[in-house]
Amino acid sequence: MSFNIGLSGLYAANKQLDVTGNNIANVATVGFKSSRAEFEDVYSATRLGTGSKTTGSGVRLANVSQQFTQGDINNTGNVLDMGINGSGFFVLNDSGSLSYTRAGTFKVDKEGYVTNTDGTARLQGYGVDANGKIINGVLTDLRIDTSNLAPKTTTNVSSTINLDSKSDVIDQVANPFDPSKPGTAFTKQFTTQIYDTQGNKHQMDQYMVKTGANTWDVYTLIDGRNPDGSDPMNAASRPVPSTMAFDTSGKLVSVTTPGTPPVVSPDLKITGWIPGKVTNGVWAPNGAAADPAGVTVAMGNTTQFNADSARSIPDQNGYATGQITNLTIDGSGVMLANFSNYQTKPIGQLALASFTNEQGLQPVGGTSWKETYASGQPGYDAPQTGSLGEIHSNSLEESNVNVTNELVDLIKAQSNYQANAKTISTQSTIMQTIIQMT
Repeated sequence: MSFNIGLSGLYAANKQLDVTGNNIANVATVGFKSSRAEFEDVYSATRLGTGSKTTGSGVRLANVSQQFTQGDINNTGNVLDMGINGSGFFVLNDSGSLSYTRAGTFKVDKEGYVTNTDGTARLQGYGVDANGKIINGVLTDLRIDTSNLAPKTTTNVSSTINLDSKSDVIDQVANPFDPSKPGTAFTKQFTTQIYDTQGNKHQMDQYMVKTGANTWDVYTLIDGRNPDGSDPMNAASRPVPSTMAFDTSGKLVSVTTPGTPPVVSPDLKITGWIPGKVTNGVWAPNGAAADPAGVTVAMGNTTQFNADSARSIPDQNGYATGQITNLTIDGSGVMLANFSNYQTKPIGQLALASFTNEQGLQPVGGTSWKETYASGQPGYDAPQTGSLGEIHSNSLEESNVNVTNELVDLIKAQSNYQANAKTISTQSTIMQTIIQMT
């Protein structure tokens, strides 16, 4: 019996050496989780249980458990390097077979899909619809779309404007509107860049003319022409202004846009815009169009106070064609494509998996795990949802192996092995003594 006890101790010490050696070997493996050998004693027993004087039958390996403690997250400078700060696993799909990993070393294949280092499995997440809205609930292969961002025509312009109440009234009979005569024919000019359906940039100029106490006219030209392309200096096509009215406290009361009937609202509406281009002094349509609903210029934040006439930086929702310049990934796993036209568009969001019993996951190599009955079924959700961790882009989670502890365990395993070998050696000596007595 003593031989078997010693042999079980040798086996246990050998397994402890194996586990410790594997931990040390993977000290530099990204996303690696250390393991721990767990042992239990063995007693001979009958159907009625063990006796009160049972000495035991040795030791056996009960389990090799994985330690899913957090590893250090270090910066790498590669945007597709991702570390999870907190709980959760990246989800990989290899031809329909799902695996889970903490190793965030990803790359892009020739088709634009985000894959693991081997290029054999695709990173899973949530796609986006045509408007860039994340489609939650359905896992899909994450793909970086490098196609150009289509242009968008301007439909809304907004800003905060103050018109100086001290400005002189301009007599429009003596000084009719003329965009070439600042200070004489108009009080202040504001310029905004707007875009047509093909992404061509156009200059929209608004000329403010104080026509009376608390009353201002607004002339709007695009590329120096009337919105329909006609010459504003031609007597037959002179521009018709919109009129702003203010109350005695300098707050905007209404904007009246000419028409049949006139439109009274807080906004200025530009309709009938025909995008064009002036070449050698001759204007011609450029083949593009404006939004059918026109361009709405929000004037509700316009005031007439005793301060210089000025405007905040205007905000407009149109843009030209854009080429992707770089990719960023935020803490919630949203992948944002940045374009040359200064637009940012979500192109997907990472999904993380969580398990009721992480210890029950089955290691399958490649720093990955598979679902088992013991682990329970995975739950999928976006990072920073519930107990799921935060994504750190440009970073990797290092191995959680503590080399100091492992070296101490190595010494302990070696000592255990030597001690159990001594047990067998002593038993052998005793048996030799008994044999010599016979």
